Amino acid sequence: MLQKQLNTPLGPMTALSDGLSLNGLWFVDQKYYGSTLPKLTLLGQRPIFTKVQAWLDAYFAGEDPTVDFPVQPAGTPFRQAVWTQLRQIPYGEVTTYGTLATVVGDQLGHLVGAQAIGGAVGHNPISLVIPCHRVVAGDGNLTGYAGGLARKQALLRLEGQLKTNEDHVNFPGTP
Repeated sequence: MLQKQLNTPLGPMTALSDGLSLNGLWFVDQKYYGSTLPKLTLLGQRPIFTKVQAWLDAYFAGEDPTVDFPVQPAGTPFRQAVWTQLRQIPYGEVTTYGTLATVVGDQLGHLVGAQAIGGAVGHNPISLVIPCHRVVAGDGNLTGYAGGLARKQALLRLEGQLKTNEDHVNFPGTP
């Protein structure tokens, strides 16, 4: 596995790749940093890192860039199901832990608790590309971002969900 430090306006990130796919992307000071980072990784340059840096640059320029590189996070089947649903949340929109629990539960054929969803969301090994920052509490409060609340606010503000340093989003049809 190869790793490379990439730069963003919200701080450096470490990218992990098998040389072909993006396998990890973490802010260097976030909770669960490198949770799937193998003990032995080499620093290196591969085309995947150039593509990920270009994606990050476009994202932080306020664009909604297409993920045009393979993404393969390592995780349990349950976490994979949650991360797949996270990738379905459109740019500039949010969903709740409860909604994700319902969708994933329906997909798996059994009830899933919002806490279990929160655990999977919090352990997302590919920040931003798998947009876990787009998940909020049922009442719209910002909670549970491994990169920190200030980063979650900045990301949602970039995507148009927050106007200032708020810690709450309003869903359509709510005051």
